[in-house]
Amino acid sequence: MFDQDDLEEIRASKAEWHEEEVAPVLERFGERKETFTTDTGGQEVDRLYTPVDVADLDYQEDLGNPGEPPYTRGVYSTGYRGRLWTMRQYAGFSTPEDTNERYHYLLDEGQTGLSMAFDLPTQMGYDSDDPMAAGEVGKAGVAIDSLSDMETVFDGIPLDEVSTSMTINAPASVLLAMYIAVGDQQGVDRSELRGTIQNDLLKEYIARNTYIYPPEPSMRIITDIFEFCASETPKFNTISISGYHIREAGSTAAQELAFTLGDGIEYVETAIEAGLDVDEFAPQLSFFFNGHNNIFEEVAKFRAARRMWHDIIEERFDPDDPKSKQLKFHTQTAGSMLTAQQIENNVVRVAYQALAAVLGGTQSLHTNGKDEALALPTEESVRTALRTQQILAHESGAADTIDPLAGSYYVESLTDEVEEEAYEILEEVEERGGMLEAVEQQWVQRQIQDTAFDRQKEIEEKERIIVGVNEFEVDEDPQMDVEEVTQKDQQRQIDSLETVRAERDDKAVDAKLEALREAAQGEENLMPRIIEAVKVYATVGEICNVMRDEFGEYQPGGTV
Repeated sequence: MFDQDDLEEIRASKAEWHEEEVAPVLERFGERKETFTTDTGGQEVDRLYTPVDVADLDYQEDLGNPGEPPYTRGVYSTGYRGRLWTMRQYAGFSTPEDTNERYHYLLDEGQTGLSMAFDLPTQMGYDSDDPMAAGEVGKAGVAIDSLSDMETVFDGIPLDEVSTSMTINAPASVLLAMYIAVGDQQGVDRSELRGTIQNDLLKEYIARNTYIYPPEPSMRIITDIFEFCASETPKFNTISISGYHIREAGSTAAQELAFTLGDGIEYVETAIEAGLDVDEFAPQLSFFFNGHNNIFEEVAKFRAARRMWHDIIEERFDPDDPKSKQLKFHTQTAGSMLTAQQIENNVVRVAYQALAAVLGGTQSLHTNGKDEALALPTEESVRTALRTQQILAHESGAADTIDPLAGSYYVESLTDEVEEEAYEILEEVEERGGMLEAVEQQWVQRQIQDTAFDRQKEIEEKERIIVGVNEFEVDEDPQMDVEEVTQKDQQRQIDSLETVRAERDDKAVDAKLEALREAAQGEENLMPRIIEAVKVYATVGEICNVMRDEFGEYQPGGTV
């Protein structure tokens, strides 16, 4: 590194350069903007970065080698040279039969992991024939009503050979139980099941609103999943602590980071209060971040996230297992940045966002289809999105060395700045009693809403350029073949549900649901009872309704 004399010389050199070279140019031509900031405006970007900006950097303490604390440069010692990130495409379309067909297509095209999208009724714990599900069956993802549907989705797909990520929250325990049940049918040892359930209810209260139960019972269900999976499915990630939807709601990168890690702290504290040892469940925690447009800000965010989580876990919970301090994460490119105008531009946006995720060391990656601002992605757009990842992996060189932007004066400085701002936000969360309290006070939601409002104002006033939307526009309507879910598709799912109900043993269903009710009234772990219920073909709605009866439903400001 540079000694003090070197730094003084560099400062002097920069000052001289500014006076002799920059100032005359500024006087004649100025610059494009008075102030340059990162994508979300969180950090001001200087004209030039030098060793002075990273003078306090201690390599061993602040960076470390890949696979070593504090994991800034990555959690694996060989990075992508040993194993590439898992390539996922978020897929779940209409009926279980359609989704099974899409999954086989994706696997044949070289996808290395499955990512399961569910329709809104499933996400809210309603069956397809429930009045609350009318018009939404199969629209935002696949409709799952019973174990029969999950059997169809994974027909011909051996669960010991694929990793499956499920974007499901309030009913996560039920969908996980169904996945385990399919694995049992296939003869797969539970210890070999791999994947992730999102299972992040705090984020639902903050940004997405597909919640069912109030916070306290929701945290109990999450803790039960932690405990059950630690012994039964140790390779399955029990939660994907999600900043993705926080960013989609309009947060800055630093807010996304702070609120996501704040949620993680809340989950760890709740599990420890419930009697679990941190090393029992912390290695199975995973995170889910957004891949946004500004490459350097995103790389800085990912690097800061690893370092912060290591330090937070070490200082607060003192685990023995190093894996308890490793932040592993999935990235999805930014859906909110997709535009309906000039949709071909989305291919470029997604490629840059994916590059940022890879340069930042993601463990798995989903790239959006270019047409997702209009409808569910077609096979063609999904293939292009997958090919984007494959080109990154095999042609770009980005996967050939670990943390390739390390040592950049700009990136290291930006990593520190994002981390510093995130810690400042976390300190305010702590002053408010932690994330659960801050969420129930609606403080977190207001911070994001204010940021989103400011961003939209910038777009409307053209202070922020969105290519094809408020600048470089063309007068044309989007021309795309889009996937549609028809009334016939929805009725087909309802008919399938009626067949399951007609053919199952209702007495067995009633007995298993009553056993679940008794467990919910006491302190017994709910997961074994839920698995028993799904195996006799109790439906998602029936199981969730038992817990609705016992736990109530959440409304902002109270429960009903």
